[in-house]
Parts: sequence; structure tokens; C-alpha cells
Amino acid sequence: MTTHTRLPRSTPEAQGIPSAAISVFIEEAEKSELELHSFMLVRNGHVVAEGWWKPYAPERPHMLFSLTKSFTSTAVGLAVAEGRLSVDDPVLSFFPEEKPEQVGPHLAAMRVRHLLSMSTGHAKDTTGYMHRRRDGNWVKAFLEQPVRYQPGTHFLYNSGASHMLSAIVQKLSGQPLSEYLGSRLFEPLGIQSPTWETDPRGINTGGWGLKITTEDIACFGQMYLQKGVWNGKRILPEAWVAEATSKQVSNGDPSTPSDWQQGYGFQFWRCQHGAYRGDGAFGQYCVVMPDQQAVLAITSGVGNMQAVLDLVWKHLLPAMSAAPLPAVLTAQGALTKKLAGLALLPPKGKAASPLAERISGRTYRMERNPLGVRWARFDFSGGQCTLRMRDRRGEHQVTCGAGSWLEGSTTLLDRIPPMVAASAVWSAADTLLITLRSYETPFVHRMACRFDGDQVTIGTTVNVSFGPTTLPELKGRA
Repeated sequence: MTTHTRLPRSTPEAQGIPSAAISVFIEEAEKSELELHSFMLVRNGHVVAEGWWKPYAPERPHMLFSLTKSFTSTAVGLAVAEGRLSVDDPVLSFFPEEKPEQVGPHLAAMRVRHLLSMSTGHAKDTTGYMHRRRDGNWVKAFLEQPVRYQPGTHFLYNSGASHMLSAIVQKLSGQPLSEYLGSRLFEPLGIQSPTWETDPRGINTGGWGLKITTEDIACFGQMYLQKGVWNGKRILPEAWVAEATSKQVSNGDPSTPSDWQQGYGFQFWRCQHGAYRGDGAFGQYCVVMPDQQAVLAITSGVGNMQAVLDLVWKHLLPAMSAAPLPAVLTAQGALTKKLAGLALLPPKGKAASPLAERISGRTYRMERNPLGVRWARFDFSGGQCTLRMRDRRGEHQVTCGAGSWLEGSTTLLDRIPPMVAASAVWSAADTLLITLRSYETPFVHRMACRFDGDQVTIGTTVNVSFGPTTLPELKGRA
């Protein structure tokens, strides 16, 4: 294996892991239809296996969702080390100008450590209230929400608390987290060009919004495994690493086989088997296994996040031995071949249809619909299909490969980044299936366009979503 990037490469056996165990992990994930997009397994500081399911690729960043929270926690740890704040400072002390007219005893008692450990005392996640705030003042929206419980006594996963941590660091440093972490974390770890969403007032969203590569995630986890040290240089105080990754609050029954009930630290989850992790919606993981000296970075688009961890505990963790193993060339060769051939292929179907010539260039006027789509047009030429649509946001288009991925950009789909790999196949004589794989995100949209005379019906589904995975059906007439 090569050594061209930040972490040295090694064979699995040299670091005490059978290649066959990694192959089985991959095969089980695929067999279970758990859509992994990438993974990187690090043991003893060496990458022993890495893979990207095409069109996902090593150089392409991926949305982290709530794995972002662990980076926000890191920023707080750095600010504490610089003497800018203490975890026992009152939250209200940073925002006197945003203080509600009536301050209850629980809000007054809320400390930075309660934001970090998701024990603010709220009964509901405050994120929705932040989004609905018309003036864009998310800090004020958070502070105005009722605090039902004594802080520190009640665990509630609350992305609004993470955003408050971002706001505090920005207030103290004069920099958004994306800049504050630049020379302190991103540059030392070699994380290049990270992007991070902001709220309407320019504060990085502390609970989500960071986008980096798989190896960036692995380096972050390795720095934590090394107790805050990277390339011989201390990045974070060892005491902060220990505090942030240990159990700060109970979040369920740790005797259950659930990695969401093992306790919560400072924006890190405790895991089974003495491990801990940062994670994000739909399968973004940075799993640190101190007892095994291992780190696992995964990006994916899955609905069942526990199922992925179960495969880690079943196949990878128990296979790790303390000493190197004899090389098994056949198993190593099989794993290398498997990793080189990873791909998420377009749906099967015919690349062309006699129906394409009849509908090409025709505009279909849509009936009134919740999505605000007014018309759609399909154009077929040169072995490609171009879909054009107009909705309340404007006009959009995407060009698809005929039975193959064609990479490009589109504004067709709201709320996802524009970079997509697009494919169009005829899944039936009258049905064109368009697949849009947004390869910097977990999301895959599938549009089944069924033609009947002068009419078209478009049904759209998405693989994972915070809401419904089936969008309202569109009906139109040429």
C-alpha cells in the first residue's frame, strides 16, 4: 500500500487484523443493504483498509451532520485551554444583551458544561425554534425557551445547545469556528478547505454543517486516540480529551446492546466495548477504540445506524490481536480486489426506448402541487437525458447518463448541495427512472416518470430523510 497521504499505510496483518475479517465486514454491510459510502480503518496509527463506493471518492468531502458537534466541542476545549472561558461559566454571562425579561432559576443555573453534555434542562430540542426565529437571532431563540429541569439532571439531545457553544467561542474569539479552528486544528491535521454552514447572523452551526473528507475524519479520531497529540505536537490538553470522551451524563440503560445508551460526554457518545464516537445522521461515524488502538471513519446513507456499529463489534473489533499476524497473501489479495471494485451502480434498466423520441422536447404542464413545480421537459440526445423543471425557485436542469453515472451539478433538488451523479434508465416500457446521487451527502433521489399518452406522472423518493421519504406526486400534461 502507498504512503502518499497523512496517515501511513500498512497491511492489516502487520497491525494484527486478518484481511478476511475486513472483507467479511464489507460483504455483510452490502448484503444487509447498508449503503456505506466510504470507510477508513486505522490501527496503531496505520491505515490498514480504506474504500470508497464510486461515485464517492477520497478527495470528495461528505456532510457530517452531527459529527460536527465533536469538532465544536474541540473548539471549546481549545478556548478553555487558552483561558477564554471555563466549563462552569454561566451561559447567560456571555449574552447579557440577549437575556430574556424573565430569567428562571434553571436558565440562571445553566453552565457551559450543560451545553456540552446535552443536559441543559430543556424538555424539547431548541433547534426548531431557532429556525423559526424571523430575525435570525438563534441565540435569543435558545435563551427564550422554557428550561423545565434542573441543568445537569436530564439528558436531551439538543442541537441548539451545540449552536450555543459555537456562538460562545465566536463571541470570545471574534472568529467563527471555521476560522478559529483553522490554525489550531484544521491546518495541523491537514484538513484542507473545510466548509461549514452558518446561521443567519454568520455563526457556524455548532450542531451540524461541517463537510470534510473521510481521511480528515480519521485523522481527527487518531488525534483523540493519541490523547490530543498529532505528529508529536500537542493540539488539545490530555485532560480535555479524557473529560470530553468520558461519561458526563447518563442517557439510558448501559446494559442494553445499544450504542445510544452508554452515556454521553462533551459532544461525544460513549459506545459499547469501552469505545467512544462522534456521529452524524444517516451514518457518519468517527469511532475511537482505545483498547484496540483503532479508529474507524465511515460516511454513508443509512437509516439504521446501530446496524453499522453492530457489524463493527461483530467482525472488526474481536478480530484485532495485540501482535502482528502472519501474512495471508490470498486473503490480502482478495481484500485489495474488493476495495478496488467498490461501487454503487445505477439502477438496472434499458438505456433507450422508442418512447424517448416521442416525448423528447415536449413540455409537460403540471397540476398544482405542494412542491410548486410548474412544468417539466425531457430531452434525449447523444446517449443522455436532460430533465428541465421550473418551480417557485426558478428553472433547473440536470443531465443524466443513459444507464451510467454522469457527474455534474444541479439546483433541481432543494436543500442539498448541487454536485450529483445522475443516471436515467427505462425501468419499464413506459417508465423513465432518474436517479440523482448527491455524492457529498447521504441523499439519493429517485424519480419514476411514467408516461401515458400526453400525460406524465412523477413519483419521487429519497433514501433517507428527517421527514417523509416519499415526496408529493407530480402530474402533468403535454
